[in-house]
Amino acid sequence: MDIDPSATKYLIQARISADGIVEKPDVVGAIFGQTEGLLGDELDLRDLQKTGRIGRIEVEIGSSRGKSDGRVFIPSSLDQVETAILAAALETIDRVGPCKARINVERVEDVRVAKRTKIVERAKGILNEILAASKSGGLDIADSVRQSVQVEEIVHYGKDKCPAGPNIENSDAIIIVEGRSDVLNLLKYGIKNVIAVEGTNVPPTIAELSKERVATAFVDGDRGGELILRELLQVADVDFVARAPQGQEVEELTQKQIMKSLRNKIPAEQFREEYGLEPLPAEARNAGKREERRERAEREAPHERGPAPPPVPAKALTPEQERYRELLVELSGSSKARFLSGEGAVLRELSVRDLATALREAPKEMSTIVFDGIITQRLLDMAAELGVTTVVGTKLGTITKQPTAVGVWTKEDLT
Repeated sequence: MDIDPSATKYLIQARISADGIVEKPDVVGAIFGQTEGLLGDELDLRDLQKTGRIGRIEVEIGSSRGKSDGRVFIPSSLDQVETAILAAALETIDRVGPCKARINVERVEDVRVAKRTKIVERAKGILNEILAASKSGGLDIADSVRQSVQVEEIVHYGKDKCPAGPNIENSDAIIIVEGRSDVLNLLKYGIKNVIAVEGTNVPPTIAELSKERVATAFVDGDRGGELILRELLQVADVDFVARAPQGQEVEELTQKQIMKSLRNKIPAEQFREEYGLEPLPAEARNAGKREERRERAEREAPHERGPAPPPVPAKALTPEQERYRELLVELSGSSKARFLSGEGAVLRELSVRDLATALREAPKEMSTIVFDGIITQRLLDMAAELGVTTVVGTKLGTITKQPTAVGVWTKEDLT
């Protein structure tokens, strides 16, 4: 959380819980409304904020199972006594909107002490850098030559002149990283099919290239990496997601860490499902693009295949399967899901992004889930816990263990 620079002496940190679903504006409104007139004119929150003696009130809150829980942060430039009174006043708040609520002050931090600690730690880091620089004066000549070759290997690809490795032009698979330093580090360990975004705006060159190649996004293990990854998933056709260890950057990873991160990559569809991101409209257009290219290549090179196989008769579907197929057709491109009873009646229709949350409060009579999306391991596990007997989706994601009690049907199975 960023502290308001106009009020940096103390930071009040409190925990809030509410017996219902509330949002940030509700909490802020309750703080101002229920403390008004309580502490007298000198400690009126609105006046204190206008004069800069308290900063912007920050609230981080989420909801689960019909209840809300989060934290409240109030920067203060008041003295210790006044700050303590203000903190105590927060605990008198007993409602947020229409819901009963409780606020407990966890601590009041002296920001100046935290800044001094940060200065000391940074000074240590600077000193270590100075010492390391003095030791590197005798850098091995071979290392110096190797590093210069790595720099020479970097090319500028496409009309946006994106920093990239020399194999980016011809490789079927590419690795998309954040910056030039990341490219350098991967080149150091022989990974040459890499290209850099360089900034939070993804260049058109990378967006177009990702439509033709199997693309893996490899980003830093921090907030910045997450933001760039979300941008990539919105404008590029990313197939896999890999991340550096928590708090580390790709440019500083060792060879072992790089290879481990790339081995542990996950499908982009799974990442979207886990983080509640909606599929892109473009995804529907690009779905199966590589399969189409493969099939087209096979058509163009019939002599490389054996004799054409005999025609395979169409699969006969049961009435129940026909019903699932019809529902999938109705939901196609809508990013919607439906809960069905054992008799096939529609109990509820909702957005796919709300599916995981809605399952926690699903009707007891629900027997089947039909949705316009990818069936993931997480969804199957939740379905098994709820006693759902059938899950129907557009296709199957990466499944490591399929529950035996849950029947799974995809668009391919039903056509």
